Amino acid sequence: MASGRVCVYAGSSPGARPQYMDAARALARALCARRRGIVFGGGRIGLMGALADEALALGGEVIGVMPRQLLERELAHQSLTDLHVVATMHERKALMAQLADAFVALPGGIGTLEELVEMFTWAQLGLHAKPIGIVNVDGYFDSLLAFLAHAVGEGFLSPANHELLTVESDPEAVLDALDRRAPSLS
Repeated sequence: MASGRVCVYAGSSPGARPQYMDAARALARALCARRRGIVFGGGRIGLMGALADEALALGGEVIGVMPRQLLERELAHQSLTDLHVVATMHERKALMAQLADAFVALPGGIGTLEELVEMFTWAQLGLHAKPIGIVNVDGYFDSLLAFLAHAVGEGFLSPANHELLTVESDPEAVLDALDRRAPSLS
């Protein structure tokens, strides 16, 4: 049984560099070593699939949450610990947030960005106090981080809220930082 669950947002594509798939697998190994369950979008392809496959191979808990529309396209991973099928993307994000004690983003596209930013917004609004991390593989998120720094400089994001986001290049370092922010995960 996991001592806490981490919701992982990740691309449904493998990306252009092998480092992205390597990071997904490394995050899965790090989470399993810490006995943390994984909550994710439930996909069998891309970084999501690599994350799930690695964790399942190590005996980890992997919970997917997928809207029926995507399930019907046969994108769902078939070997998960549990797969929750919901009606809408809104329900998906809400259930993923409910099931998780922390959030981590790996490289991904607009869907990954949207999910990450929504949890960041919810934290800023005080709707949750769960830690949020980014695994910045080979500088993938550098442009986003520059934008956030710009938003702070222009007065649209407070420095305190900016600090709600933990950014590291290594999955282990991200998890260490999240543990410091939420000792209940340990």
